[in-house]
Amino acid sequence: MEHHIQAPIDKSDAGKLKAGDYVYISGTIYTARDAAHKRMQEALEKEEPLPLDMAHTVIYYMGPSPAREGRPIGSAGPTTASRMDKYAPALLDMGLTGMIGKGKRSEAVREAIVRNGAVYFAAVGGAGALLSKSVLSSEVIAYDDLGTEAIRKLEVKDFPVIVVIDSEGSNLYETAVAKYSKYLK
Repeated sequence: MEHHIQAPIDKSDAGKLKAGDYVYISGTIYTARDAAHKRMQEALEKEEPLPLDMAHTVIYYMGPSPAREGRPIGSAGPTTASRMDKYAPALLDMGLTGMIGKGKRSEAVREAIVRNGAVYFAAVGGAGALLSKSVLSSEVIAYDDLGTEAIRKLEVKDFPVIVVIDSEGSNLYETAVAKYSKYLK
């Protein structure tokens, strides 16, 4: 199934998405990688506010390359999502509704996705130049000292992703392997 959705994403929209669906996201998403997640975790431990409200937010695990002339961002490919697994459950419990990355997620993240009616999307690794064409604007909003790992607010149009883990816990990486491994016997 194919969906066109607007970010921020509320739980009712997330609940309509199923593992394997193709989704095109338009609206506001944020970037954050390892260093930004570590800093947000430290802020939470000190009971300090985070630099963005997690409610209905989509975080893209990406650190862009420098922008070329006339473009808002350089190559914008996903990074390995499992590196954020130790931070994701707390952010999901705070209202984070969507995450975009590549690769598998831990069982703790899957449980937090289900508990919170959220969704994990995959963007195609190696296609950063193509993905950057969906980015209309990019603005650093926090942790500028982290360089490419700073938190950025992106405005996107028809940003292409695939639902990997849906709000019911179905995991495309598991179902696809099971489906296609029967052909290998």
